[in-house]
Amino acid sequence: MTACRSPAGRRRPRLVGVITSRADLDFAIRMRKPPDLFELRLDHLVRIVDGLESKISRLCVPLIVTARHPQEGGVNKLSFRQRRELLSRFLPRARYIDIELRSAAALHALLKLARKKNVWRIISFHDLKATPDYRDLQAKARRAKSLGADIFKAATRTDTPAQLAQLLDFMTKKQPVLTEARRSRTDVDLTTERVRLTGGLAVSAMGIGKLGAISRVLLAYRGSALVYGSVAAASEVEGQMSLEQLRAFGIGCRAPS
Repeated sequence: MTACRSPAGRRRPRLVGVITSRADLDFAIRMRKPPDLFELRLDHLVRIVDGLESKISRLCVPLIVTARHPQEGGVNKLSFRQRRELLSRFLPRARYIDIELRSAAALHALLKLARKKNVWRIISFHDLKATPDYRDLQAKARRAKSLGADIFKAATRTDTPAQLAQLLDFMTKKQPVLTEARRSRTDVDLTTERVRLTGGLAVSAMGIGKLGAISRVLLAYRGSALVYGSVAAASEVEGQMSLEQLRAFGIGCRAPS
């Protein structure tokens, strides 16, 4: 097992293990050293959904639930209605719910219910072909915040150094629109770890593609609130590292007390 090395004083992002299959779920249940959170990809798990509820109760860390839109990497060609029903069904088991920016307005009632139930809301944007420029990403973050996001997540294509630079630029700069404080609510889990918070909206950013792996390391060091890794040793997502690989870079490690 790789040793976990975390520089003292560095902000610690939350480490998220992605569960996309029955094998992933069984492995996650057996993990002796689980991540901070598990993400249930309900679009992947839809065919075994009836057996999920009894099994996920055996996971020892909080859950993110999501049912990804087909145009943003979702599988099994789920309809809007199917995705809404899955998210509604698993909302009582969730600590976080992840809904794409493109669907957030249509799922406003679900986001409102999540808030009522004290489930934190991730509003996400996935571009599998490119990385938008800073202004475009800034506008999307502004829109996510207006729709009630606690975290804005951006996952974009990083095949070239220029694309990676654009994503790093967005993560690094202090965005004035995000520093207009929405102070009625604070995510204790995130603020106690001193992750990047900008006026009540945390930012999680990651690359997909040829430079995806290095992007996740660099963005974690620049304050990305959540860093996602595969539970299994290999991932179908190009550029997504395993939890073990991320820990080898000191990501998700707790500082010595």
